Amino acid sequence: MKFAYQGIPGSYSESCIKENYPNSETIPCRTFQDAFELAKSNKEVKALVPEQNQLIGSINIETLVLKYRMNIFAEHFYPINHCLLAIKGTNIDKIKDVYSHTAALSQTNAFIKKNKFNEHVMADTAGSALFISNLKDTTKAAIASERSAKIYNLQVLNNNIQDEKTNFTRFLVFQKEIVQPKFNSNLKFITSFLFKLKNKPSALFQSLTGLSLRQVNMTKLQSFPEKGTFSSYYFFCEVQGHIEEEKVSGALSDLELHCSEFQLLGVFKQSSFRDK
Repeated sequence: MKFAYQGIPGSYSESCIKENYPNSETIPCRTFQDAFELAKSNKEVKALVPEQNQLIGSINIETLVLKYRMNIFAEHFYPINHCLLAIKGTNIDKIKDVYSHTAALSQTNAFIKKNKFNEHVMADTAGSALFISNLKDTTKAAIASERSAKIYNLQVLNNNIQDEKTNFTRFLVFQKEIVQPKFNSNLKFITSFLFKLKNKPSALFQSLTGLSLRQVNMTKLQSFPEKGTFSSYYFFCEVQGHIEEEKVSGALSDLELHCSEFQLLGVFKQSSFRDK
């Protein structure tokens, strides 16, 4: 399999791909949109994109999900372990400046303040590791993954430096072709979909009533405005269960009655991480 991802080798996205699909080919992309474009134009390529982080919340890919409307193939929860990386032979006392993605900097705020580092925002974590590797300045360091240290020949001065030690990012895998696993009562599934409500009072409350009455558990509901307006909203929603289950199909049929637009995005196996 081939996977497109935002970033360069050593990024958490690439690390997630390597852990879950060890024999796959990875294709680095400049932006999330570039990864979506590649998967949309080539059925041989899937796009793995971060959807939500345990600490900072949504990664805000919903508008791209709406634009490309590709099938969601799988979900993966990957641990984020930030490390302080520097040129080999230096030590932490020499470090004055740290470079990383804004999310990584915010997640390691206490560590940065404790060591009185000057922060510098970069486009991504692995990119900051490459920058430090090329710079060869012993007063500067990157906050990135341990895999980045190996790729760019850097020294790990400290690991697990994030403020909250338990830190996971949920990644979604998108593909052009629609693939839906067969229902198996011994397995757990997630059904994902987009919808836009009709313009009427209490539309959201009424649309979700069927889920409650049929005891379907909702795991995600996120709204975002339709392009060019603040009066019309789309909802990105996920529920536990397979669409072939009577209670799930019935609840979605009830919901569609209140929608001006509805689209199934995917049915995929629920990650075992959710059981922890």
